[in-house]
Amino acid sequence: MTRVLPRPQAGVPHRLAPLVAPLAAAALALAAADHAWGQPGQQFLAPSLAAATFDSAWTVIHRTHFDTTFNGVDWPALRDELRPRAVAARTQDELRAVIREMLGRLRQSHFELIPAEDAAGNEAPDGAVGVAAGDVGLELRLVGDDVVVFRVDEGSPAAEAGIRPGWAVRAVSDLDAASVVREARERTRTRPPGFYSAEFAVVRRLSGRLLGEPGTTCRVVFEDGNGRTVERELRRRPWPGQPITLGNLPTFLGRVEAAEVNDDAGLRVGVIRFNVWMAPLAREIDEAVDRFRDADGIILDLRGNPGGLGAMVGGVAGHFLDEPALLGVQHSRGAVLRYQANPRRVNSRGERVRPFAGPLAVLVDGLSASATEVFAGGLRAIGRARVFGQTTAGGVLPASTYTLPNGDVLMHAIGDFVTANGERLEGRGVVPDEPVALTRADLLAGRDAALLAALRWIGAERAGDR
Repeated sequence: MTRVLPRPQAGVPHRLAPLVAPLAAAALALAAADHAWGQPGQQFLAPSLAAATFDSAWTVIHRTHFDTTFNGVDWPALRDELRPRAVAARTQDELRAVIREMLGRLRQSHFELIPAEDAAGNEAPDGAVGVAAGDVGLELRLVGDDVVVFRVDEGSPAAEAGIRPGWAVRAVSDLDAASVVREARERTRTRPPGFYSAEFAVVRRLSGRLLGEPGTTCRVVFEDGNGRTVERELRRRPWPGQPITLGNLPTFLGRVEAAEVNDDAGLRVGVIRFNVWMAPLAREIDEAVDRFRDADGIILDLRGNPGGLGAMVGGVAGHFLDEPALLGVQHSRGAVLRYQANPRRVNSRGERVRPFAGPLAVLVDGLSASATEVFAGGLRAIGRARVFGQTTAGGVLPASTYTLPNGDVLMHAIGDFVTANGERLEGRGVVPDEPVALTRADLLAGRDAALLAALRWIGAERAGDR
């Protein structure tokens, strides 16, 4: 059943501070926008509404952008250039194209336009999150020009169909994967960093087609490890987590997983994975940390986690700190916000505990962004975590949202962020301490190279302690 969220009043700001605004929501909205642009049958758009919507978007950014030089853009001149086209727009999509061009000129992350129908939770094409909470148990990545299966959930429809990590996806329903990759590379060639990367666009669009109402099916064409074409009709299961709503953003599908990993030498390591920084997941994360307080090490697998509530970063970090620590600083228009983390000395059951003091590894990749980058970069800057994997997205600007007169939601950055040692992550990302490339050969062989590298490091650290 479609989840319909209450529509916010037009022109009302929705302050999501203090957070590194949900890159996830904007990234997911891109998938729906890909399909929605140019759709027939739109009602005529009154010039007065088009003008009011454009003026509102321009004014909000003019008033709140943390950089009064607007990243080198002459903001008043840009208004004069684009406003006539906005007023002349005759459909919502024509107006959205003009506003998106304005946002793109800034070449910064966390500037995005979310269509009203997606923000309100109405049914949207391409499986926009919040429309239907059903999946097939596959996680995808872009390796070179191949869309590959990165993970297969145990016991999921995909696992039961015999699908394996490393298989290449050639088509999902009527979407040809190679065409999606070509379009994304062309569209993102001149776009800013963050969720505008080709990998974000490709993975979100194809993953969106895998989502739908539980019990419905989707057709997926693969190339297996032997080069053979394999076609599967996969029946969607209920999402194995929980839907999460936040203000006027699209609904998130949240999930926390925890598992223990052992080796022949008796090493015991807890692996905790969560896919978005949202408050309803906080207790599950706390309980997962409690489970591994006596482990030899903990690995936080944040690959594919595109961000969320920055206010959660300090709380999770506190599980691994014995003294208060500054993770970074946010600079906004006339204000400074310090990302402070304090030790967590009480567990999820209200019992006194000591924060986990063992080796902490963080796994990231090109789909790790926003609050995930603040967490990984912040802990690395103070020497508390070692980072493994691939360079993160580089979309780290704290943001807020604002409902425009036409009902669309403007996501706009309101601050810049630097780590405690002064490192700016926007446009650069978190560069891992131990870079580990993702290859199809490793996936086909059942090797998680980044996880194995983290386990070797933890083993070496523990051996050095003895």
